[in-house]
Amino acid sequence: MNRPDALNAITPTMLEELNDAVLKVEEDQEIRFVVLTGEGRAFSGGVDLKALGERELLNGKVGDILDLPARALTGRLSSMPKVTIAKVNGFCFTGALEIAMSCDLIVVADEARLGDTHAKFGLRPTWGLSQRLPALVGMARAKELSFSARTFDGVEARMWGLAALGGPLEELDNLVTSTIEKMAANSSESFVAYKDLYAATERLSADQGLLYEAESDYSFTDTGERLADFR
Repeated sequence: MNRPDALNAITPTMLEELNDAVLKVEEDQEIRFVVLTGEGRAFSGGVDLKALGERELLNGKVGDILDLPARALTGRLSSMPKVTIAKVNGFCFTGALEIAMSCDLIVVADEARLGDTHAKFGLRPTWGLSQRLPALVGMARAKELSFSARTFDGVEARMWGLAALGGPLEELDNLVTSTIEKMAANSSESFVAYKDLYAATERLSADQGLLYEAESDYSFTDTGERLADFR
């Protein structure tokens, strides 16, 4: 995301361009890992309310002009057959937090500031936060963060389970690179299966999820080659 002078604030144009870029990546069979980050000192400050002009916001929603492309983007990031990583290098508020949480992993700088500020502005989540935040940090913590609209740092995000990995900002690039290197030797076909199975965990009961896992089939072409040296 590259509007550093505006803390990479989200506009309809940005969402359109992100969707176009992600769609191209999704269709490229040579790409296995996708990293989303922000230029400058922010991942993204959230929705650029100035870009909405005089448009009236009804019932706490920012409107379809943002909601529709944002939900398309978060859906692609969460379900595409690639490992998606949000590299949260700085400010990450509200809509930006929703986008980050739609990625498979969040890697966060200790110095980053994150928060769900919907309530501060009389808004409500519409890009998935109400489902993803409790799943990551637990319902009690999610309520506290949303009701208070307070900010928190990358250390807390990692401690609560919102972020998988993190460290000082100057080490963030190397941390993302080393994380990808550890995964790169493994099967992309396994990644696809895991993404689908973990998505089922979020929508099904334990019994339903166990049945779904047992009955699901996925295409694997590399098992024989990977096992050859061990048989």
